[in-house]
Amino acid sequence: MKNFVFISPNFPVNYWHFCRELTNNGLNVLGIGDQPYDELLPDLRASLHEYYKVSSLENYDEVYRAVAYFIFKYGRIDFLESNNEYWLERDARLRDDFNINSGFRSVDIPRIKYKSKMKEYYQKVGIPTARYHLVDSFEGCKAFIDEVGYPVVVKPDNGVGASHTYRLTNDDDLRAFLAEREENVSYIMEEYVFAEVNSYDAVIDSNGNPLFETGNVTPISIMDIVNTGDNSIYYIVKELADDVRAAGRATVKSFGVRSRFVHFEFFRLTQDQPSLGKKGQVVALEVNMRPCGGISPDMMNYANSTDVYKIWADMIAFDHSGKGVGERGYCAFCGRRDGHRFVLDHDALMAKYAGAIRVAGRVPDALSGAMGNQMYLAVFPTKEAMDDFYADALKEY
Repeated sequence: MKNFVFISPNFPVNYWHFCRELTNNGLNVLGIGDQPYDELLPDLRASLHEYYKVSSLENYDEVYRAVAYFIFKYGRIDFLESNNEYWLERDARLRDDFNINSGFRSVDIPRIKYKSKMKEYYQKVGIPTARYHLVDSFEGCKAFIDEVGYPVVVKPDNGVGASHTYRLTNDDDLRAFLAEREENVSYIMEEYVFAEVNSYDAVIDSNGNPLFETGNVTPISIMDIVNTGDNSIYYIVKELADDVRAAGRATVKSFGVRSRFVHFEFFRLTQDQPSLGKKGQVVALEVNMRPCGGISPDMMNYANSTDVYKIWADMIAFDHSGKGVGERGYCAFCGRRDGHRFVLDHDALMAKYAGAIRVAGRVPDALSGAMGNQMYLAVFPTKEAMDDFYADALKEY
């Protein structure tokens, strides 16, 4: 029996589905987390062979001892994953220390975590990337801005999501950022890309081939949502665009992806930019070597009438999956902010779209910065129907 160590299986809350499908496929699923066992969801407890509680997942020595205990009790660990961006470096270090051969090692981390180092791998397969500068002094940054022009975007070179990401529009913004930025954090400055974000989401087998592919579109910048406290929307597409599929597959090959669920983000230009391409062209943004966050795997299921948790677990256990897709549609996410006065309150929205809404509930606080506070997932056969839903859901007094 293969042993699978799942780091933080309780967060996001829907990740118990990964554990269940691994267990259904005959793997020995061993969880490590900081939540007391009795507080885990019953479904998660039923999906784990054993759970080791640590006081903090930030404490490497504790997590190391947990893995060592599992090895002592069950033998060699075949897989160790968190499927979580925050823990990718920790996962790699544990694989190093215990010689776990599946998954990325520490030597791989720079190219998959540092935005500046990703660019080389995009360029190898002909995908354009935004020009950049690693933030240093005012003079160094200003020389770069003189080349590309305002606005520019600054963000941690090794960061998660859109936190600490800012758009600078003039010299005063630049001075303020340099004065207030976090110490000991390396920042990357990039030319501003006028675009919407299109993603490539896929389960990739051990040979670098996709077992499942889909994608999402984010019409409103996550950076702007976080910084302005706006409502949040994005949707899983009904059909993956051919150019996004081609760019995603090329990126898989360039980065050497094997046996992973991935979420690659691309810009689709909304206007011509001489340094990048024509309106509509696909441009690199960043790779994420884990599933799209939060509730997104469930949205992929709703949009494709399938089960991506099973497809991923089949990939781990068998390196293939017979789970196909059924009727396709658009799956819309709408995250409304607390404190906004919406024309349709919760009950009215639920009543009007009762046939389309699949999930309605609160967004975990840890994700609310980018996703709003009250979420709705709804499925529609056409983009026009989805756009009507967004208009109704977000109309305010």
